[in-house]
Amino acid sequence: MTTISDAIKYIGVDDTTIDLFESQYVVPEGVSYNSYVILDEKVAVMDTVDKRGMEEWEKNLTAALDGRKVDYLVIQHLEPDHAGSIARLAELYPDVTFVGNAKTFQMMPQFFDLPLEGHTLTVAEGDTLSLGAHTLQFVMAPMVHWPEVMVTYESSEKVLFSADGFGKFGALSLTENADWACEARRYYFNIVGKYGAPVQTLLKKASALDIATICPLHGPILKENLGYYLDLYQTWSSYQPESEGILIAYASIHGNTGIAANKLADILREKGAKKVVVSDLAREDMAEVIEDALRYDSMVVAAASYDGGVFPCMQDFLHHLQSKAYQNRKVAIVENGSWAPTAARTMKGILETMKNLTIVEPTVTIKSTLKDADIPKLEELADALLQ
Repeated sequence: MTTISDAIKYIGVDDTTIDLFESQYVVPEGVSYNSYVILDEKVAVMDTVDKRGMEEWEKNLTAALDGRKVDYLVIQHLEPDHAGSIARLAELYPDVTFVGNAKTFQMMPQFFDLPLEGHTLTVAEGDTLSLGAHTLQFVMAPMVHWPEVMVTYESSEKVLFSADGFGKFGALSLTENADWACEARRYYFNIVGKYGAPVQTLLKKASALDIATICPLHGPILKENLGYYLDLYQTWSSYQPESEGILIAYASIHGNTGIAANKLADILREKGAKKVVVSDLAREDMAEVIEDALRYDSMVVAAASYDGGVFPCMQDFLHHLQSKAYQNRKVAIVENGSWAPTAARTMKGILETMKNLTIVEPTVTIKSTLKDADIPKLEELADALLQ
């Protein structure tokens, strides 16, 4: 059992057998469902775990309690990967008081048939709850990334229980020495990415708190160099590029568009581009490519024309970016078409719905296969991207 302090214990679980998180994100190293218990004059549990980990979580909880009962369950987020064991906790400790905000209790009956009357404590922005030596202060975080989300600050030990904020993919037992930012970035952009403005609001609130430890609902507990994590969240939530680099995302039916995309990558590298990443949208993890699109300051979309539009995996990619509020980037377009090229027009139409994008000219059109005569156009586009 991970000990955060004498009074605050980690009682979460690792899920190493899950194939898709939220039925869409590949998690080859699993995911953790984090839950915590504060042992004081009163006992408070900070969120539960997904049903997939409920049996192990119950063992962790009862071991930490050592015969005591739970006085409060603080519900920071009702998503099933965190609230999945609420009914079991209520069964084990029928006198428990659920702590949440007005939106929490409005939504809770949608998930659980539990007797709430006389068992709830409704809190609002800035409200506090004393457990004895520990005091919980509640900070509302609506739309990070559900409307009922709140975070909790424990003032005596300076701990921020951050809900999904500062979470990452990866079971703790499998990722102990892994780079934090890689899977935290993929997690943030794909799950929270649309909600930059609410994250910015929460960061402003958090800046007024003296935080020594961050306890998220997924991923490791953060205790050192907290400015690093806060700075990354500031960059990500303001939709600013984190790094100088160019993503070339291509959608190729028979491989010819892929050849053009890789040739452009070679030209960019020869001209001194610091970082060029090439991704095959038909084969690579979409969430990884979304991560790179939002990580770097420039992107090239290269796609075959298809059914009077664009090859479907490119359309899917652009719609993902649209839903994640992609903005503040340079984007170049390469299309392929054998008789009536339509990919560029279709891609540009989707890109034009996004904010603060600079479309880099020229748009390059390839007819079926890349030829020597096409190289100068790719050279010109590379120069424009690197200006």
